[in-house]
Amino acid sequence: MAVSVAEGQVWESVLEQTKSAQEKNSDPLLWAVQLSSRLNSAGVSLPSIDLAHLLVSHICWDNNLPITWKFLEKALTANLAPSMLVLALLSIRTLITETWLKGMVLVFALVTVDDMVIPNRKFHPTAYRLYMELLRRHAFSLKCQINGPNYQTIMKSIDDVLHLSLIFGIQVSEPGLLLVEFVFLIVLQLLDASLEDEGLLEHIPEKKSIWPTVTEDMDIYIADNCNKMRNEQHDVLYKGNTMIAIEIIGEFLQNKVTSRILFLAWRNMPSHWEAFIQKLRVLAANGSLTSSSGQYHGTSPSALWLPIDLFLEDAMDGSKVAATGATETLTGLVKALQAVNGTTWHDTFLGLWIAALRLVQRERDISEGPIPRLDTCLCMLFSITTLVVANIVEEEESELMDESDCSRMNQTKEKQITGRCRKDLISSLQMLINYEALLTPPQSICSVANQTAAKAIMFVSGLTVGNGYYECMSVNDMPMNCSGNLRHLIVEACIARNLLDTSAYLWPGYVNARANIPHSVPSQVPGWSSLMKGSPLTPALINALIATPASSLPEIEKIYEIATKGSNDEKISAASILCGASLVRGWNIQEQAVMFITSLLSPQVPANYSGSESHLISYAPFLNVLLVGISSVDCVQIFSLHGMVPLLAGALMPLCEVFGSTAPNVSWTLPTGEELTTHAVFSNAFTLLLRLWKFDHPPVEHVMRDATPVGSQPSPEYLLLVRNSKISAFGKSPKDRLKIKRISKNLNFPTELIFMDSFPKLKCWYRQHQECIASTLSGLVQGTTVHQTVDALLNMMFRKIGRGSQSLTSTTSGSSSSSATGAEDILIRLKLPAWDILEGTPYVLDAALTACAHGRIAPRELATGLKDLADFLPATLGTIVSYFSAEVTRGIWKPVFMNGTDWPSPLANLSIVEQQIKKIIAATGVDFPSLATEGSSPAMLPLPLAALVSLAITYKLDKTSERFLCLIGPALNSLGGGCPWPCMPIISALWAQKVKRWNDFLVFSASCTVFHHNSDAVVQLLRSCFTSTLGLSPSIICSNGGVGAVLGHGFGSHFAGGMAPVAPDCQEWIVKEENGETEEDEVRTEIWASFSWKGNDTSQTCCCTWGFIDLALRWIRLSPIIDQRNITFLVHINPYSRPLGTWRCSFHAMRLCTCLLRCSLWYLCMGRGLGLICIQTETKGFLSLLVGCTHKWVLDINVDVLKRLSNGLRQWNEKELAIALLGLGGADAAGTAAELIIKTGA
Repeated sequence: MAVSVAEGQVWESVLEQTKSAQEKNSDPLLWAVQLSSRLNSAGVSLPSIDLAHLLVSHICWDNNLPITWKFLEKALTANLAPSMLVLALLSIRTLITETWLKGMVLVFALVTVDDMVIPNRKFHPTAYRLYMELLRRHAFSLKCQINGPNYQTIMKSIDDVLHLSLIFGIQVSEPGLLLVEFVFLIVLQLLDASLEDEGLLEHIPEKKSIWPTVTEDMDIYIADNCNKMRNEQHDVLYKGNTMIAIEIIGEFLQNKVTSRILFLAWRNMPSHWEAFIQKLRVLAANGSLTSSSGQYHGTSPSALWLPIDLFLEDAMDGSKVAATGATETLTGLVKALQAVNGTTWHDTFLGLWIAALRLVQRERDISEGPIPRLDTCLCMLFSITTLVVANIVEEEESELMDESDCSRMNQTKEKQITGRCRKDLISSLQMLINYEALLTPPQSICSVANQTAAKAIMFVSGLTVGNGYYECMSVNDMPMNCSGNLRHLIVEACIARNLLDTSAYLWPGYVNARANIPHSVPSQVPGWSSLMKGSPLTPALINALIATPASSLPEIEKIYEIATKGSNDEKISAASILCGASLVRGWNIQEQAVMFITSLLSPQVPANYSGSESHLISYAPFLNVLLVGISSVDCVQIFSLHGMVPLLAGALMPLCEVFGSTAPNVSWTLPTGEELTTHAVFSNAFTLLLRLWKFDHPPVEHVMRDATPVGSQPSPEYLLLVRNSKISAFGKSPKDRLKIKRISKNLNFPTELIFMDSFPKLKCWYRQHQECIASTLSGLVQGTTVHQTVDALLNMMFRKIGRGSQSLTSTTSGSSSSSATGAEDILIRLKLPAWDILEGTPYVLDAALTACAHGRIAPRELATGLKDLADFLPATLGTIVSYFSAEVTRGIWKPVFMNGTDWPSPLANLSIVEQQIKKIIAATGVDFPSLATEGSSPAMLPLPLAALVSLAITYKLDKTSERFLCLIGPALNSLGGGCPWPCMPIISALWAQKVKRWNDFLVFSASCTVFHHNSDAVVQLLRSCFTSTLGLSPSIICSNGGVGAVLGHGFGSHFAGGMAPVAPDCQEWIVKEENGETEEDEVRTEIWASFSWKGNDTSQTCCCTWGFIDLALRWIRLSPIIDQRNITFLVHINPYSRPLGTWRCSFHAMRLCTCLLRCSLWYLCMGRGLGLICIQTETKGFLSLLVGCTHKWVLDINVDVLKRLSNGLRQWNEKELAIALLGLGGADAAGTAAELIIKTGA
């Protein structure tokens, strides 16, 4: 009792001393020294919990004076009172008045205490400002506090004040865990106060804060003084406090220590964290949260979605056509990443949209090249990505609907059930407004974006107009300040697919102008609205429909109906419309357009048809319009992205078989006046079919490696197998049933299975094609039909120079003595089915090439003859490409000097091209190797390659030539990379002379071939990919790491300083394509599938991990040199701690990647004698794998074991891994993890 009286006297004397100093306005430092002496004399342990209570009670609110706050701050600085407890007392304290169990959730009533700052901030803004200043000074200085003598007692007192254990529902009361809860609670309270001050509480589901952020009875006793207090200075201070509070929230999220502590809160308090994130999004969506404060969880860190960026970049590769659709693959990837990374669907969708937007921005101002990609990128953003989101949303809601039907059988099934994914989609699209730099549309679609924005403006303004208005809207009709962007187009795509409704037009900031548009709308304009009202297909309407994409399924169905049931002229017009803007930029119905076109390529046999020849012959003009319409590079890629390549191949093969077997005795006159023959239809179908698999890739893919590539090579048989598999399995899975709902009911696909045996002529050509690649030609027998065809073709090719076929074929076939005949006689002899001409073409090429090598024909005559052959039957280009490619790789032809006399010369710009290549290579962090071959001329090419280049540059650059150059271009690229240096620079220099605007593209492509000739450069390139992603590269463009560093922002001379620096992965993904492929996609998918089931509680470790897995798997197929150097640099990179807002978890990613690499390398490289990495590295690698991908397993490990493992890792100087391991151990280990974070400053 005496002790209690004595203690009471001590605190009474302390209070009297404080009041006296307050009245005298004493120096706070002097007050603190005297107070410390008094407390030490009284035997009070410092820092004192009782002193904290006394000082806070004294200030709030009778002594709310500047001097008392200075006393309080000095007490904290001198460690007289525990700063965390003072902050707790000043924030929002609660009294638990009642607790009960409601279901399985603990519910408690909160009663506010008057002596606290946050609820009284409106009436005491100065106190709130001072409180936040104390937060800034002391809330981030946790190390000295946890090392203090009363640490556990202080944390227990904080729990008594704030009731942390009850609020967060965690029964563990270790001081470290209480510290985590305390930090999280402070941020939550600041966030709720800021939302209320900004008037945003109505935007959160609860409509109010769960904390008493305002004292309800305060207005009663200050009403009389309201006018005095709310002066201008008061209001300015109050508004400024809100901004400071938001800044402090950002500091908590960015600070190295507190952000890691909040990371532990995310793991162990999921329900509270989810509410926290929702509120952060509301604050960010309304522009209150600065970008710096949203770098951690309010937005999606770019590195988290690096695998998506890499997938999108690969899908854009115009040199390959995938047999599987991007929608299905990307859907699986997104779902796996969401599970592996443990993110919400909001962050997942946001990451997906941002990755797709980055893809478009990389192409927005890129230098022009022979392979356009912009329309393909736009297809990926507006069509494929939207379909991926639709798959995920519809799949979730279908499951919810099934559950609802089971539980409520009496309710109608048509009732809409909105799932969580749809809600998160909406919030992610609202968040896109904060990424203005990514939303700028390419110039070619600015008008479309503006029209979309105008549509929203008129909706908001209450104007109702039909589609006809938008079709005739000009720039002058646009509302003032109407500026559309890519977000408007994304939202419109989502509305078209029923993912959103028009209420999206009312989102804050969605439109920025009010409509001032004339109400008089033309009653009839040439466009889709006219067609739907029954207007006939006049030339003006046809042109309008070709130039304008359809906006809805009924519109495209109308055209399909005309194409199947109209007159012959109407069918041709409908085919032109389908292959126009609706295919390329009809993003909302694009998948329907590609299916309609594929279906139309297989017209049904008419009911009254009785002819002896195939019914397809009568459809020749109609089919030719379709074939030409879809032959551009972008169109083929669009078919590929939508997964239609196998079905397209199945439709093309019957056309090739029929038209290739029919002699050109019948012709059709086109509206342009041109004559259409069966040869032309066959050539268009055949060249398109060839582009659907890598027919042009020569044996160089095999000879450049020391092992056969893993995986099956694409072939016609493979495409048919995939096609048959799709048709057989379609409609049997739940996912297919969802797809069927979106597919037009008018669509009619042939469902019978087809095989190569169904096409004997095609099968025979393919066998000959493989034989020509495998070995030199033989077997041409004199006097046979094939020999006569060869003779006629040679005479046709070289009749202008008066050379007979005998002089050309004698060295290879001992041909007949027939002399050159007249042109008409030759053409009559060549009125043969196309398959017969293709059969003789390899022998023709062999004879022509041999004659040139022996000087019997000049190089220019060879190029002219080859061009005549390709003009006569463009389908022969396929044979020309494959034959010359095979001959180059055989290495039996002497190189020829590109001297400008016999052969075109690259010398005018070759040195410039080589200098630009060196500049690009240096920019990626790779030392340019010495590639010159001793004794070789700088401008020499193998004879077949020189002939192929000479043929290519004779073509004009127009729409007609584009579909044929698409066959030659990839082959030149592949051959140039495989031949000795500087073959590829020579090819690039020649093309750059012909098309100067392609210079940047050509030089960049040539630079990638450097890595084919030097294995050290490959190792350096891979190292550059990793270090650039982690931000460890000394290069300025890569110093910040992330997606931009590894993938870049495009290339071209329009960048400052000429040729733009190239990101290393832009080099890498082209190098790997030229170097051949393995079953990497399947391996990657299996890895994702094997880890994705582990659960949702994964850390940001995986943000880079999966990107590194992707890069590592790329490298496995890329590098012909696999040795210990390629592994050891992964182990020795040592990128450590960063603030969690930009934390890459690089150590974990690298070690996990090393484990995966070693497993893969052991599988692929058995017996190559790889050196072993030390046992310590192996152990750390295993624990990294455990941390990175198997979080559920860590929860099963005893906490004491985790702590011992953590101590061991710290002794190995692996602080990051030690913290991550503890962080996965649940609430029991979270406290230890938090204390370790604070002690190490991690």
